[in-house]
Amino acid sequence: MKRYDVAVVGGGPAGLSVAITTTLRGLNTVVLERASAPVDKACGEGLLPTGLAVLERLGARPLLDDEGSFPFKGVRYVQEDGSTAEGLFPGKGALGVRRVALASALVSRARAVGVELRERTRVASHQRHGGGVVLHTEAGPVEASMLVAADGLASPLRHAEGLDIAPVGPRRFGLRRHFQLAPWTPYVEIYFAPGVEAYVTPTGVKRVGLAFLWEDGRVEGPVSFESLLARFPLLEARLSGAVPDSQPRGAGPLARVSRARIADRFALVGDAAGYVDAITGEGMSLAFVCAEALGNLLPEALARGASREALMPYEECFQRVFRKYAWSTGALLTLARRPWLRRPVVRLLGKSPWLFERILHGIVA
Repeated sequence: MKRYDVAVVGGGPAGLSVAITTTLRGLNTVVLERASAPVDKACGEGLLPTGLAVLERLGARPLLDDEGSFPFKGVRYVQEDGSTAEGLFPGKGALGVRRVALASALVSRARAVGVELRERTRVASHQRHGGGVVLHTEAGPVEASMLVAADGLASPLRHAEGLDIAPVGPRRFGLRRHFQLAPWTPYVEIYFAPGVEAYVTPTGVKRVGLAFLWEDGRVEGPVSFESLLARFPLLEARLSGAVPDSQPRGAGPLARVSRARIADRFALVGDAAGYVDAITGEGMSLAFVCAEALGNLLPEALARGASREALMPYEECFQRVFRKYAWSTGALLTLARRPWLRRPVVRLLGKSPWLFERILHGIVA
């Protein structure tokens, strides 16, 4: 049996980012993906400056064209009465990117640098054995010195390792669809209504993505893409007559908690490592930053036996990055759940764009 240095389970952005990084660092890496690549999923599809910088270092940014991506320079909040607040990101700004386009670029880059990608390969179980990890698949066992779990929010591998913790608080869900429509603004727009938010992200020169986030029990009646859109008359009018460019795709519950990101010869990355909510749009950027950090650490960690102790710098990096994300996400969720508080705050930010930009810079730095 061929033995790999690193086996990554999950061929999404986080898993492929780890694989590209480890391969560039000289490690023999295989990615096991249960579906066919490229993998699509419900996603806000915004890459903030930190995530975009990692994408460039991975060498995948040049593989994106304007059909599948579109730059945006900041965030605009839009309230029920039409009042707005907008702020600019630092530096070159951010990038809206169709999830399939991003996955395709990462798959192409991974194959170009020598990553072995096995599609339609489901991992049924795994066990530590002989100084490594054996993964059992329908096509036979796969052996590696290190297992990286990038298998999404539900993460069967996180559960199998006993790292799951039940999240507390209300459950939140997401629903996303695209429309054939030229972006009308260089901002990501966030519209508010009681119990639900709408996010408009430019994802191509002739495409916008629309995502809804809502809290379980706060939206009356049957939930559908059309019923949620009807809660935003300004947005509904803007999209009137636009041709859908994808089918609605949902996700949730969103919040996931892990007691740790590492164990002996094992690490969690991406959504599998933990998730709070998509309200700040930081999810993909957080995944890229942590995936790169893990990939850069693994050569040294493997030389030290890939023990929990050897992997601890990754855990510390994750906690440092995740702590800031959790704080900013919690603050925005507090506002979203309390319209009486959110409305005057957004009006204040609208009158003081310098304050809004200072807050944005603190989030994305």
